[in-house]
Amino acid sequence: MWLRCLAVFFLAQSLMLPALQAAEPAGGVAAKGAKNAGNSESPATPDRSPRVPTFPVQGDLAGQLGVYETSYEDTFAAIGNRVAMGYLELVKANPGVDPWLPGEGTMITLPRQYVLPDARREGIVINLAEYRLYYFTDQGVQVYPVGVGTEENPSPLTDAKVTMPLESPAWYPPASIRAEYEASGDYLPRMIPPGPGNPLGSHALLLSEAGYLIHGTNKQFGVGMAVSHGCFRMYNEDISRFVYQVEKGTPVQIVRDAVKIGLSDGEVWLEVHRPHEEYPREDRDRLWQQVFSEVEAFRASNPGVEVQRAAIELAVDQADGIPTMIGERITRMAADETVEEKAPESEGGPEQQLYF
Repeated sequence: MWLRCLAVFFLAQSLMLPALQAAEPAGGVAAKGAKNAGNSESPATPDRSPRVPTFPVQGDLAGQLGVYETSYEDTFAAIGNRVAMGYLELVKANPGVDPWLPGEGTMITLPRQYVLPDARREGIVINLAEYRLYYFTDQGVQVYPVGVGTEENPSPLTDAKVTMPLESPAWYPPASIRAEYEASGDYLPRMIPPGPGNPLGSHALLLSEAGYLIHGTNKQFGVGMAVSHGCFRMYNEDISRFVYQVEKGTPVQIVRDAVKIGLSDGEVWLEVHRPHEEYPREDRDRLWQQVFSEVEAFRASNPGVEVQRAAIELAVDQADGIPTMIGERITRMAADETVEEKAPESEGGPEQQLYF
């Protein structure tokens, strides 16, 4: 199962890293190290700057909402590829707008504000619940859409590292995937060479979690959705630049955090993600129970926080992946000795009543 997304040949090549760094082997190379693929004598230097903004981290919050004016021929899938966002995150952030025919001059929301996932803020963090990849740098955080595994072939929850960047990877489909194609009456060759028909796209990052990569794709619609056999799909336009930013050994944390809550400048923010475009009652009930548990745990670990039920209900009802301010931390003056004396007693009193 763990080889669903990765050719066995990749594992052999990863053992040849010193040779790849020294010189390109003769013949039969499935992928070459991306960091050695550049030609300093090439007349056209490729743009390797990030396609997404680097947002400063403000407490547990980063980024800001944006807007986009559509043209008559636009679809959310095309806009997502153009602005480096996922199809589902655009759909959920723009209720009432037809994702396949938004129309001329429609102003849509670009959900580029984020409560950061509950993970170490270093390297790469992939949150399966929101189909996003966070890349933490010294300047802040970059956020990319990613396609992740389906319920039948889920992506792993793990703490891994980047072991090797790859350029122009070939794909050797494992037997399990070839069997799936055969069962549906399709034929899948034993090797798919680099090029526009390759499911791994133009570049990839090999991970220490055996059998998994962060890679490009030849099916852009799947970016930002649960569509893969467990690997992580990025737009070719993103991964072709991203591999040159990421060093070997960069940590990769994979989490599933549908309910994110945090503080920024004394304000409490909540971000809720439904798993699908539709929002059935069972998903709503499950998210409500998760939000209740998360908010209670957050208040227990952050004395002085007050939250409002109406704001929480709105965040759960929409579950649109956009941060909602649900409360604030009350600041007490240090010089007010009376308040200081009463503060410990108030932790279980009025503040609790503000929530439920």
